[in-house]
Amino acid sequence: MRRIAAIDVGTNSTRLLVAGESGGVLKRIETGLYTTRLGKGITRGLLQREAMERTVQAVKLFNETALNLGAEKVIVAATSAVRDAANKGEFWELVQKSAGLRLRVLSGEEEAALSYKGVLSGLMVPPHSTVVLDIGGGSTELTWRQAGNLRLVSINAGAVRMTETGAGEEEITALFRPALEEIKKLSFKNLVGVGGTATTLAAIDQRLSVYEPEQVHGYCLSAASVDRILSMLKNMDLKERKKVPGLQPERADIIVAGVLILKIVLNGLGFSWMYISECDMLCGLILEEVEIK
Repeated sequence: MRRIAAIDVGTNSTRLLVAGESGGVLKRIETGLYTTRLGKGITRGLLQREAMERTVQAVKLFNETALNLGAEKVIVAATSAVRDAANKGEFWELVQKSAGLRLRVLSGEEEAALSYKGVLSGLMVPPHSTVVLDIGGGSTELTWRQAGNLRLVSINAGAVRMTETGAGEEEITALFRPALEEIKKLSFKNLVGVGGTATTLAAIDQRLSVYEPEQVHGYCLSAASVDRILSMLKNMDLKERKKVPGLQPERADIIVAGVLILKIVLNGLGFSWMYISECDMLCGLILEEVEIK
């Protein structure tokens, strides 16, 4: 079984997946996450030097971990914060120089397609009736199949970006309305959420004081639970949120915006529940590498 690693450089966090692959099936070997907040100040259009340096350090450490675990290939990909930054070239060079890795900057469409691929590899859901929702720090992607073709939309509204702009429910709803109205006409049966907001909600709903991926993957999260959790979090100050079981303290300042996005999507599509998946873009990146080979 060959081992491949993928590193996701996101707006809020930098994540690692080392997996064994055999016949297109992945076995999780190691995961990791650092809250690097690369997208701090994202609305100004430039990556801050301090944020770049701490993110590059996380990439370097994850690369070393992957190689020590026998990974024959390490893929590193960046999403919203990097693709929107005017100084993305500077960050690309830092990753190359410090970690010796070539950074791939994903378009919103590539990000969505990879998340979709990851979800279908890990959940038994029919592709023709499933919409995948990926709420990131800088953007949100929605992906579905229509007439045999992959359709997707990337919206510049993520948990970090909406927190920094101070956007409220009405403003966020307006950003999502065109895509949600289009998707709702197609009458899908399943909605699957990936990313930190979705997995955190599953953990909060189960009051997981210690995060357990097997308890989160495949979890059925109700719209009623989302409403309840949103109301609870909005009525807490930051210090109180940091004590909520299932919520990483580092995510406490952006979680309300993330949950609000998820609520708007659920309501806009008319779903009373959704599945949560631990298999996401990282799995998609590794599977893509396998297919290329």
